[in-house]
Amino acid sequence: MSPAYLIARDEIRLMRRNRVAMVAFVLLLLLTLAAVVTSWSHRQSIADLRQRHQAAAEKAFDTQPNRHPHRVVHYGHFIFRPLGPLAAFDPGVDAFTGNSMFLEGHRQNTANFGDVRQSSLLIRFGQLTPAFVLQAVAPLLLIFLGYGAIARERERGTLRPLMVQGASRGQIVAGKFGALGLVALLAGLPAMLGFALIAGQPGAQGLPMLVIALGYAAYLALWAVLILLTSALVHRSRDALLALLALWAVLVVLLPRVAPDIASAAVPLGNRMQTDVAVARDLRTMGDSHNPDDPHFAQFKQSVLARYGVARVEDLPVNYKGLLGMEGERMTSALFDRYAAQSFDAQERQNALVHGVGLLSPAIALRAMSMAAAGTDFAGHRRFLEQAEAYRYDLVQRLNRLQADAVSYADDTAEDPEADRRKRVSAGYWQKMPDFTFRQPDGSSLAAAALPGLAVLIFWLALAAGALALVTRRLGAR
Repeated sequence: MSPAYLIARDEIRLMRRNRVAMVAFVLLLLLTLAAVVTSWSHRQSIADLRQRHQAAAEKAFDTQPNRHPHRVVHYGHFIFRPLGPLAAFDPGVDAFTGNSMFLEGHRQNTANFGDVRQSSLLIRFGQLTPAFVLQAVAPLLLIFLGYGAIARERERGTLRPLMVQGASRGQIVAGKFGALGLVALLAGLPAMLGFALIAGQPGAQGLPMLVIALGYAAYLALWAVLILLTSALVHRSRDALLALLALWAVLVVLLPRVAPDIASAAVPLGNRMQTDVAVARDLRTMGDSHNPDDPHFAQFKQSVLARYGVARVEDLPVNYKGLLGMEGERMTSALFDRYAAQSFDAQERQNALVHGVGLLSPAIALRAMSMAAAGTDFAGHRRFLEQAEAYRYDLVQRLNRLQADAVSYADDTAEDPEADRRKRVSAGYWQKMPDFTFRQPDGSSLAAAALPGLAVLIFWLALAAGALALVTRRLGAR
């Protein structure tokens, strides 16, 4: 038999004899299985809840009575962000960003009702998901199982006798890595079972799942290499354990928590109140559609009259107030989009800084890769906001156009007792309005977004493997 195989088999036997390690391994498997079941159940319940609320909101909008179109503009509409299947593995930022929006005219609202604001504060420290278990808990188990893999042989004086008996330095390290790699594979197996569950669901995409599997395999392999590298560099098992625990604390706990704070300090992001004040200030300078002497809207009025070849708004074949509403919505929406773009740009720069710190922490790179492939990262949240705004603008402009076409200017400006009834349009119009449909990106787009994080993990793995190869060449030397 190959010496590497014999060494791996002996290492596995030593791990099996360690009752504490075996108990920890079994607990990790149970924890991962529990994370798969609870995360999948939570995702299903959340998806069902949002679907029911969306159906109720659409029914409430469609069953409105006969109304003036502009009242429907202010009546508004609720929409909810649906969750993709991979959110059961890694929910990403969904719990923090909110999942529903109220759409109305003249305003661009933010997403609301994030799980963090409605649940225990413990959710801020990480949800029990397969991604969290593999990112934080699995490396810790590997450390306790493998910290003495090589240092123990040096302490016992069995390293050189192994080489005398014909085992090369490379075979010794390969055998140790094989044993630790097998443990890492078994630790990730329950999560792969969760993947199999996800794969059978409608909308599941194979390419992002493949990228996620490769990323987590590279991450666990990296920790196996780092553990062997540290164990080979120090002379005592105790020192290896302390060094690896410190490394885990820095890479998995400290840097992922500190990086967002560094990004927030480097790129300040205005809060909602500051943005609302700035928007209100700019709105005052844009013009007042209710002021006949306002320069912009006076010019708009003349352009409308010239387009239809009439001298008065009363002679227009359409309702001027509807056209005025369309122009006002166009201007305010452009302003809202400008502030939204500034906010998105600041958040993108913050994320770029966090991803830059990912060069120092594979846990950050893994998290970015995992969320990007699952479609639950900031880019996914931004897609929802942009699609929601596009739908809001289209809906409001449809209602403004309805006012222009279906309500006469004479009735719209009349004040007699029957004027209110004449201003209303048939309730059938509300049922003809299109429903909101969130368009998920295709699998290739999600996989492409995850490739930078995967590249960082592979870089870390190659660097650690190269360092281990150099240390292996001097293994056992005096």
